[in-house]
Amino acid sequence: MFAQLREDIACVRDRDPAARSALEVLFLYPGLKAIRMHRRANWFYRHNMLFLARWISQRASRKTGIEIHPAAKIGKRFFIDHGTGVVIGETTEIGDDVTLYQGVTLGGTGKDTGKRHPTIGNNVMIGAGAKVLGPFKVGDNTNIAAGAVVLEEIPPNSTAVGVPARVVRRNGMRVDNLDQVHVPDPVRQEIEHLNHTIEKLEAELSRKVEDAYEDL
Repeated sequence: MFAQLREDIACVRDRDPAARSALEVLFLYPGLKAIRMHRRANWFYRHNMLFLARWISQRASRKTGIEIHPAAKIGKRFFIDHGTGVVIGETTEIGDDVTLYQGVTLGGTGKDTGKRHPTIGNNVMIGAGAKVLGPFKVGDNTNIAAGAVVLEEIPPNSTAVGVPARVVRRNGMRVDNLDQVHVPDPVRQEIEHLNHTIEKLEAELSRKVEDAYEDL
């Protein structure tokens, strides 16, 4: 138990430059408190003590602003930065070395039964306010940009941005794990494409007008 706690504290200090000491992380970080309470709730859930499991998870939600269903499966070195408004659904599965920022939802669409929530691979970063909705996989080493709404499977080593999210790449390489800013903007790319198309059409129209005047 203590080895796991040390690992949890170390991963926070590695990923959050604002973390000044192990004591600060232990006593003042709601993400760490939420995951510690989730582990207890999950133990009770797996041993069919469902009321106690939900009681612990709801208490954690009140204390931290982070709601994790006790049945959710979460791997090692899980880091929730800030954490307010994070929601993790019942059938969610999360791999190792995953980072979530505030306002993230790992939820369902209301259309599925059984497995309703996403499976998140290893070494995934999900930016502030992103929503991942549905029973699909987000591959290893993937970044979900802030504010994205992911509604379908994302392959490994990808960056997904936008609403609805689509996979993009920067210079053919994966974006740095903690960088939520320097990702391609699909809206800007689409506008640039439209402007280029308009310029071609205007040039073609201008040529046709000139030809028509010459015919006259």
